[in-house]
Amino acid sequence: MAYEGVDFLIAIGHALSVSSASISRPDRRHLRRAETIEEVVDVAMQVMAEQGVAGLSLGEVARRIGIRPPSLYVYFASKNAIYDAVFARGWRDITQTMETLPEPDQTTDLRGYLLEFAELFVRWSVQHPVYTQLMGWRPVPGYEPSEEADEPAVVSYERGRSLLAQLQALGLFDAECTVDELMRAWTILASGVITQQLANAPKEPFEKGSFTTMLPQLVEMYCAHYAPRRRNEP
Repeated sequence: MAYEGVDFLIAIGHALSVSSASISRPDRRHLRRAETIEEVVDVAMQVMAEQGVAGLSLGEVARRIGIRPPSLYVYFASKNAIYDAVFARGWRDITQTMETLPEPDQTTDLRGYLLEFAELFVRWSVQHPVYTQLMGWRPVPGYEPSEEADEPAVVSYERGRSLLAQLQALGLFDAECTVDELMRAWTILASGVITQQLANAPKEPFEKGSFTTMLPQLVEMYCAHYAPRRRNEP
């Protein structure tokens, strides 16, 4: 009976090893597919950096990877699907960057906090012009991000809106102003600086940019405009 028990355990071990092997093979294929998808997106980013976002060529992407153009359709159904992947990746990346900004509290200095907020967002944007063009400028005729690709953008927007709402709840903004207005004005401020810098002085570093160095003054103007009103003040 002891030998039968050993044989039984050996049989189980063999079955588990076969099962494990059968599972690992699809896992390796899945891993390789994921790696290829990331490679396609990386190369597409390189092409767009050189040719402009609207100048993306699937043929050039395939050539640089070393495959035939039709093989790209194994990984992406269309050029717009590649744009979607870049769009979503960019918003995930900037959201992760903005997560380093702490939640405001009673000790928060509004101007200092918003300047840090602006510098994080604007610095990332001018340092990643391909992402920024696709995420903010819509430079590709006929391209609109899919609902799935747009989800990280919505998350990022709601995060920013939540921070402004918290600052207002702390009494740092005019209570009569809507959070939607605060957010609209804030995005106009940030996107204006980014657009001017990338359009007119793209080779200047963030620290010395003709437009990025205006952030302290612009944040000061924003804070002054939306400061809490004193009682009986018109």
